Amino acid sequence: MTDPRATVVVITHNRRPELLRTLRRLAELPERPRVIVTDNGSTDGTAEAVARHHPDVRLLRPGRNLGAVGRNLAVREVRTPYVAFCDDDSWWSPGSVAGAADLLDRHPALGSVTARIIVEPDGTEDPIVRELRDSPLPGPSWLPGPALGSFLAAATVLRTDAFRTAGGFHPRLWLGGEEELLAADLAADGWWLTYADHLTIHHQASTTRDPTLRRRHGIRNTLWFTWLRRPAGPALRRTLNLARTVPRDTASLLAFAEAAAALPWVLRERRVLPHEVESRLRLLEPAQRTSTARRYTG
Repeated sequence: MTDPRATVVVITHNRRPELLRTLRRLAELPERPRVIVTDNGSTDGTAEAVARHHPDVRLLRPGRNLGAVGRNLAVREVRTPYVAFCDDDSWWSPGSVAGAADLLDRHPALGSVTARIIVEPDGTEDPIVRELRDSPLPGPSWLPGPALGSFLAAATVLRTDAFRTAGGFHPRLWLGGEEELLAADLAADGWWLTYADHLTIHHQASTTRDPTLRRRHGIRNTLWFTWLRRPAGPALRRTLNLARTVPRDTASLLAFAEAAAALPWVLRERRVLPHEVESRLRLLEPAQRTSTARRYTG
């Protein structure tokens, strides 16, 4: 039976073989969710292949690469209470989308559910899973799993209305750690984020990604989030820690330069988080400093 509670949203750019594999996997799910794909300006025949092989998929073609904002575009088309994100090189396990919907049904203050990530083709856990499972954040007694300070878009089911109210992904961040800002805004709106160990998504990283550009954007976006939402003291502390720990190369230098050049709009949009949310983020700082899964490499 089709589960009417969740829609799967996928963004893609020039990854036709990986996307077609993902769509085949999604079509095999027992939930049979509606699927929306935003083709971010592909030039490799992606859109044509989707239309030919998966005519039931809703295909959006904005004509340019919107990055994570392609998800915002797709969510405008979502008519279900929940939206499950995955990337063109990842896919949900049977029953996991429905399992996340069950949790969201049972807990009205829960905003998002992040699944366990299995790296393919080896079938091993992604190193980030241990950090999610061992999150140091305290949560309310009703929370069905560890409380999280952020989420991974390619492995998370969110409440659609909460996503829209928080504004979705910020258009300036594009891709690379873009979730942190949205997660903080969801928490500021009163939503809790959790990890669910019994739900699974599979990730087989595309060989066409540019890890150096992704690292550059990741550093830049971390700095932007930090100065958009954190108080001056913690923001300065995190900035200095990044400066000490990122690779000493051109990509890191460009990331800091881009972040600094954006100071006018960052100050204009700056909105410090409520104290209770900021307190949770401070509890995450030791794990961020010692993390082996979040190193800026590539």
